[in-house]
Amino acid sequence: MANRRQDIEEEIYDKVVDLTEYAKRQRWWNRIFGKNSGPVAEKYSVASQIAIGGVSGWCAGYLFQKVGKVAATAVGGGLLLLQIANNSGYIQVDWKRVEKDVNKAKKQLKKSTNQAGPELNTFVEKSTEFVKKNIVVTSGFIGGFLLGLAS
Repeated sequence: MANRRQDIEEEIYDKVVDLTEYAKRQRWWNRIFGKNSGPVAEKYSVASQIAIGGVSGWCAGYLFQKVGKVAATAVGGGLLLLQIANNSGYIQVDWKRVEKDVNKAKKQLKKSTNQAGPELNTFVEKSTEFVKKNIVVTSGFIGGFLLGLAS
């Protein structure tokens, strides 16, 4: 009876040791995403992937912030000048015609979004697959992008 119990304990110990050795050999992204984590994950170290993604993300976020500010200033300034000129009597804006054109553009936009459904789904699927295969670089990029927006 004691031998049987000792044999069971040794068998359990062997299985636990085998499991820990298996876990040491597996990369953490393989445990999360399986074997399809892509060639980038195996070529470079995690630290270099995060650094590359973070630096490129920061640059993209910083540029996005600057371009966004310039675009918002240009659009807002143009609308402000248009409103001032209209109120001062320098120009006459046919606001009913503007509203009609905007509504027409909205209808055309709705039609085009209904037709672009399959292409958008394909793009989303490809993007999701890319993120899964390059999760380390993607997470570094997102972090850097947010830091770039904040700076």
